[in-house]
Amino acid sequence: MEYQNQHHDVWNQFVSHSKNGVFLFMRDYMEYHSNRFADLSIMFRHNNLLALMPANILNDVVYSHGGLTFGGVVSDEHMKTSTMLEIFDAMKAYLRGQRVRRIVYKPVPHIYQSMPAQEDLYALFVHNAQLVRRDVSSAIFMSEKKPFQKKRRWSIKKSRQYGIEVKRSYDFRTFMGIEHAVLKEKYGTVPTHTADEIDLLANRFPDNIQLFAAHKGDAMVAGVIIYNSKNVAHAQYIAATDMGKKMYAVDMILDYLINEYCSEKKYFDFGISTTKEGRALNAGLIAQKEEFGARAVVYDTYEIPVN
Repeated sequence: MEYQNQHHDVWNQFVSHSKNGVFLFMRDYMEYHSNRFADLSIMFRHNNLLALMPANILNDVVYSHGGLTFGGVVSDEHMKTSTMLEIFDAMKAYLRGQRVRRIVYKPVPHIYQSMPAQEDLYALFVHNAQLVRRDVSSAIFMSEKKPFQKKRRWSIKKSRQYGIEVKRSYDFRTFMGIEHAVLKEKYGTVPTHTADEIDLLANRFPDNIQLFAAHKGDAMVAGVIIYNSKNVAHAQYIAATDMGKKMYAVDMILDYLINEYCSEKKYFDFGISTTKEGRALNAGLIAQKEEFGARAVVYDTYEIPVN
């Protein structure tokens, strides 16, 4: 059945107890940009709630979800492979009735799963899904961290000599101004979130969305916004001013996050280093992440024919 506003609490409770759900799937996160996406989230029931899927619809295509990095079917410890196959059958039958032609499906990467949860990958295969995009992220397996490469150790040492101070900050607006300027100058783009949006979301999810900033005196010269889920600390935004770059301030922040603040997490995820639907690798960007000991994790996108 389709998600309706009266399902808000039931939806959130299921996500919080699921084996592959993250706070991004909570309704108070998903709905911050509801004006941009026509919601068609689905809840799968057979007596009890079995699973759910964050989704939106655009023309005759359903996305899981267009406003999220990943999505797919969210399930709990009771999910079995045969049940997932039935869910995909039911989902396709329902969407055919909505005159949907195809589903764009982005499964949750394995590092975000609290226990094995790849029943949907098998269902994708059975239903003739095609892999249409593969982005490569870089993550550190925290229990077996590799030493930073010499270049990074040197830059962190220099940053300390400059007197850079790293601490948690609540000044998201100043940081997002830095992020906006960097993206505009380097890539001609803007951040996914506006300053107002990230400030709103950080207030809704203070334990999940956190800013760590580097200061030289009173001036913020760099920052990293972390998205915290159960297993993963994800670097959502990383940026520095020209002064911050000269003082290697980002490296100082990452050293603190990886070796201290986020050390109890299972993974530290730097995010993707690909463009052009995943086919172009930013070699310089991914090399920087690998110098901190991160290695490849893929974020996949599939297309499923509905008819």
